[in-house]
Amino acid sequence: MEFNVKKLASDAGVFFSRAMQFTEEKLGQAEKTELDAHFENLLARADCTKNWTEKILRQTEVLLQPNPSARVEEFLYEKLDRKVPSRVTNGELLAQYMTEAANDFGPGTPYGKTLIKVGETQRRLGAAEREFIRSASISFLTPLRNFLEGDWRTISKERRILQNRRLDLDACKARLKKAKAAEAKAAAVPDFQETRPRNYVLSASASALWSDEVEKAEHELRLTQTEFDRQAEVTRLLLEGISSTHVNHLRCLHEFVESQTNYYAQCYQFMLDLQKQLGRFSGTFVGNAESASPAAATSSPAVAAATLPAVPTIPVVPTIVGVPNTVAEGVLNPKEVKPPASGTRRARVLYDYEAADSTELALLADEMITVYSLPGMDPDWLIGERGNQKGKVPVTYLELLS
Repeated sequence: MEFNVKKLASDAGVFFSRAMQFTEEKLGQAEKTELDAHFENLLARADCTKNWTEKILRQTEVLLQPNPSARVEEFLYEKLDRKVPSRVTNGELLAQYMTEAANDFGPGTPYGKTLIKVGETQRRLGAAEREFIRSASISFLTPLRNFLEGDWRTISKERRILQNRRLDLDACKARLKKAKAAEAKAAAVPDFQETRPRNYVLSASASALWSDEVEKAEHELRLTQTEFDRQAEVTRLLLEGISSTHVNHLRCLHEFVESQTNYYAQCYQFMLDLQKQLGRFSGTFVGNAESASPAAATSSPAVAAATLPAVPTIPVVPTIVGVPNTVAEGVLNPKEVKPPASGTRRARVLYDYEAADSTELALLADEMITVYSLPGMDPDWLIGERGNQKGKVPVTYLELLS
């Protein structure tokens, strides 16, 4: 118990000394030991790294999970060291609704069939989003959190210790300065009181006492200086490690970009496949008589037409996405057309492409083909030639060369 009381009294004295030194420095009444410029630059760089890492981390979390309540829930689960429950993505939920709606409307109807196809794509998009979130969390968010919760906490702790060592050092310097001033004053008193022996003895004793105080203060200063230098070296090494942190975060950033690139490439490919599948559905966009308004059905021309004999009509074929109008009407066969005298270009194929029918040309990535356009063609398509093979090719799969 006696040891604890002494330690408590000692800690209270140290705290009071640091508080006095800090207050006097703020009031401009005490000198402060300044760190060198290199050390100050390291401190500023570390603070900058910490601040921007926090901002990037928070905004990346918003990007991956826009729902604030979901982010709070995931944060609580992580703090409690519990597994975060699996959450259905928006794409997967939309896919579920579309599938259920198709079953109610009839999976064999054009609308129901289209709902099923779009729902399957939305489910694939949701699964790709889930994988992207998982990959980004592991490769990017986790290293940023580890820095803030690990390395930065260590740096902050050592910086606080260094600050305390600096306050102790400056307090020792102030005590030594006061002791030397008192010693000099006590040593000067006998010169003016040589006719008073008793005062001379008292002054000599005071001078010896202040000499002991000076020696004690010098000894404390040497110890405090050693502790400060040691702590400054430890803190400097930790601050210089910020460069390694930047290298690690740079590698993680590359991995994040790669994950995001793969995710968007998958989404793009899924949507291209969906568009091609919807283009093969015959009659999906053809209007029917049921869509006519009741007013038009009861108009006099309509009544008159109803009394006439039925006359066969030419069905209206809609423009299917990605297919030229002339081709859709059966007027033009790409294999029978001839290239124009001018306007042909070379193109490099970016991705593999599987021909949907005999009018299209299958493609292989990185191959070179000749392409040109024909009057009336959809701008998203071109005629492609490879040797004696010819067919329509999508522009988005090509890199047109000059």
